[in-house]
Parts: sequence; C-alpha cells; structure tokens
Amino acid sequence: MFVIFGFYKFKTIKLLKKNKLILEKLFFKKNVKGLLIISKEGLNGTISGKIKNISLISKKIKSLFDFTNFDNENFSKCKFQPFHKSKIKIKNEVVPMGLNISSKIKKKNHIEPSKWNNFIKDKNTFILDVRKPFEYEVGSFKKAVNPKVNHFREFPKYLNNLDKKRPVAMFCTGGIRCEKASVYLNQKGFKNVFQLKGGILNYLKKIKKKNSLWRGECFVFDNRVSVKHDLVLGSYFICSGCRKPVSSKDKKSKMYEEGVTCPRCYDTLTNSQKTRFRMRQKQISLAKLAGKKHKFQKEF
Repeated sequence: MFVIFGFYKFKTIKLLKKNKLILEKLFFKKNVKGLLIISKEGLNGTISGKIKNISLISKKIKSLFDFTNFDNENFSKCKFQPFHKSKIKIKNEVVPMGLNISSKIKKKNHIEPSKWNNFIKDKNTFILDVRKPFEYEVGSFKKAVNPKVNHFREFPKYLNNLDKKRPVAMFCTGGIRCEKASVYLNQKGFKNVFQLKGGILNYLKKIKKKNSLWRGECFVFDNRVSVKHDLVLGSYFICSGCRKPVSSKDKKSKMYEEGVTCPRCYDTLTNSQKTRFRMRQKQISLAKLAGKKHKFQKEF
C-alpha cells in the first residue's frame, strides 16, 4: 500500500538549489516518487511512497525550509505507485499568476467542508471552480461556474469581471490555486471571497456521498487519474494522444483508439502523430503478451 501526500506552504524560502539537491538524494534513497515545486514564495507537492518514508521526508522538508506546519496537507492511500518518477523543480512561483503571496495568506476566508454545503446553497453566492476546463468536465459542484481558462496566468482577466458585492465561493483540487486567486481578489477590493479549506480532496474525504453536493469525480494529476468520495479510485483513464481524462463512455466512441486518440483529440492530431502512437501501443501490447512491462506501460 502506498501513501499519497499532497501539501503546500507559502513562505519566503532560500537556498533553493542546495535544498533541491538534498531532497533529490533523499527521494531516491527512500524510493519516494511524485512532484515537488519549490520557489522563493513557497512550495507545493504531491508525493507517494511507504508511510514511514513519507513521514521522514515531510519532517525533512519542514526542517530544511524552517517551518512547523504546512498550510494544507492531505493523505490518501493507493494499492499501486501513482507516479513513475520523482521530480523536484525550481519555479518563479508555485502557481504561475504573476503574483507573490508568501506573506499575505488570510486563513479567515477558509470554509470547512462541514459548512461548505450551506454556504454554496445560498442563491446569492457565486460558486467558482478555478480549475482547468477538462478538470471541470470530470466533476464539479452543482451550479459551479468554470471560467474555461487553460493557463492560470490568464485567470486575473476573468476575475476582474466579477461582481465585488457578491460573495464568491472558490474551490480547486487541493486549495493552492484558490490561495493565489483569493489574494489577487482581495488586492482588487473584493471583501467577500471565501475558499473551500483543503480543496475538493478534503471535501470528498470528509463528506459522505449521501450528503454531498459534488457531482462526478475529481481529476488528480497522477496515475489514479480521478478519485471519488472517500478518495477511492475513480473510473477515468488518460488518453495517450492528448493526455486528457477519458470516461468509459468516451471509450465506446468510434473516435477512441487505445493508446492513440479519444473524441477530444481525434480531429486535432496529425496522421504522423497517430502513426507514431500506434507504433508505441503495438510495442506495449507485444510486451504484455510476452509477460513483460514496456517503459510506456502505466502502473495499474
């Protein structure tokens, strides 16, 4: 059993290159995989491994960057390793928005999952899903609006058009994108901006399905692809052509070809790309027949 640990921390941090090397060695030694982004404004990561190794790395990160607690953390379990490799990247921002917020977070606007339902049931509340369109299509809250922004750096253009007098209830997968968006809105004079504490994952973990206002599943950026209530494995797959989620219904389409295309990318991929993807899928199929694992084969 693998533990998946999602976390973020907004804090001014230094010695990025030095600490990156230290963590890379530790990740390799403890066989922990996943992605960790570090920047001068803080860090954001989702990593997976055995629980004792995840605990060790969590303590090491806090020690290296000199803080006691993460702004948010989320644990779940998985029968397989949901990441192929470990990556630690140094970025200008943990979430690209052209805004540094390391010392400007306000926790008073965080709404616990237990109180979220009543808050978004208010007809005057504007429910904002700040994730990308393909994530929204996999699942979202009832009556939530998605701005259909593919790059978060473009998000401020949409936010500028919101009604400043109307309460805004924002949510995203784990909460970090909302942190940046809420700070931006506060700077623009918005007084009633709130966010779901811990994001969708925290909500699905704590709210029972029978009491839930969530519809569908939640896309996650690892080989689980999507999760349901209690963070159990979802029903979606990843299209090898466009790297977007594919439902069971999509797989029945004439435009779906395993390892090649789905209805989303069937008309956008070139013939040469489709040919290359077919060759890759053939190699995977031959490896399976031989009882071997091909390097492109997913770990499910």
